[in-house]
Amino acid sequence: MSRLLSCLFVSVVVLAAGLSAADWPQFRGPAGDGRATARNLPTEWNETKNVAWKAEIPGRGWSSPSLFQNRLYLTTAVPAEAGSVSGPLSLRALCVDAATGRIVWNVEVFEEPADAPRIHNKNSHASPTALVEKGRIYVHFGHQGTACLDLAGKTIWKNDKIKYAPVHGNGGSPVLEGGLLIFNCDGGSGPFVVALDARTGEEKWRFDRETDSPKLFAFCTPTVITAGGKRQLITPGAGVVNALNPGTGEEIWRVTYDGYSVIPKPAFGHGLVFLSTGYDSPTVMAIRPDGHGDVTDTHIAWESKPGAPHTPSLLLEGDELYMVSDRGVAVCLDAQTGEQHWQERVGGDYSASPILADGKLFLQSEKGPAVVLRPGKTFEKLADTGFSEPTLASYAVGDNCLFIRTERHLYRVQQELE
Repeated sequence: MSRLLSCLFVSVVVLAAGLSAADWPQFRGPAGDGRATARNLPTEWNETKNVAWKAEIPGRGWSSPSLFQNRLYLTTAVPAEAGSVSGPLSLRALCVDAATGRIVWNVEVFEEPADAPRIHNKNSHASPTALVEKGRIYVHFGHQGTACLDLAGKTIWKNDKIKYAPVHGNGGSPVLEGGLLIFNCDGGSGPFVVALDARTGEEKWRFDRETDSPKLFAFCTPTVITAGGKRQLITPGAGVVNALNPGTGEEIWRVTYDGYSVIPKPAFGHGLVFLSTGYDSPTVMAIRPDGHGDVTDTHIAWESKPGAPHTPSLLLEGDELYMVSDRGVAVCLDAQTGEQHWQERVGGDYSASPILADGKLFLQSEKGPAVVLRPGKTFEKLADTGFSEPTLASYAVGDNCLFIRTERHLYRVQQELE
């Protein structure tokens, strides 16, 4: 630990000199795809090995940590009245010093009433991941509201007027595109997608999602792509994925499918959009995004069911598409054809999305253990590792470290010096 503390001291000096660490400012990282340029990441860790620091985080929340200029941002929900188990909740944003684990500030953003709709037992009241850009932090609590804070935790704006009937609580995170903060509102009725002016919080457009799905709810984070030289917002919901003009909310194309409670964030590459269709029996689809209108019968390049996830997002690296199912089956497919390279059971149940960095594929299970794989067309496990504390949150990645949120703590995992 003394060697590791010395390393941290050097890191702080470097940061003070203006050489800031790599940022991970939103769900799934800088490009929203789960890939990082970090180096020298550990392959093994536990409560005492390769842990630079461990910080207790108050309340409960499954939002992933976001990293910006050596500060971590996350959300949580704590009882508004001390000791209460059924009263209102204080929905809060926190800032943590990435070098030390010290909580820099902890502020209330909204108060959730005691009679708010119930959530799924695996969910939390603070599940969407904070988004940081240009000195602003955007925090989203689903139907309870959305807010923008400055880096000191001071509120710039709040919007609690975007109402819908949630099922199982909130889940999807917002994305920023062209000065708009965009997120899905797929509840029990009248699902829609909405864009807010990122400067003011004012609603700029709303897209009413039309679907024949008997169940309408979903929890997906949109993905923004460039196809044919134009930007598209890929927004899966129950029974349909819509591609929208992110500036206006106008539909470009759509594909219908059987599925609801869609959670995995889509991936994009090789001129294909990759998504998983949700419950009850997910299918991974590859869709060509160059169509208009309903392209269900013309633009699906391939489909695959083995190992398709209900919850973890997809990850594209080179020519390979990686995924892990909720029940612990990891799969590697050829991204262009859908041909399976390998399928292996890795053990455990999974909600966190996989990340790829330092030539390693990291999979985090719900009960705490993690699996590290070597990416490629042949299955190769590098390590079984991880903590004993449950987690459903995905990692944030720094220059040479992982930030892992568990049920009660936030860890900085970093290779100890030899």
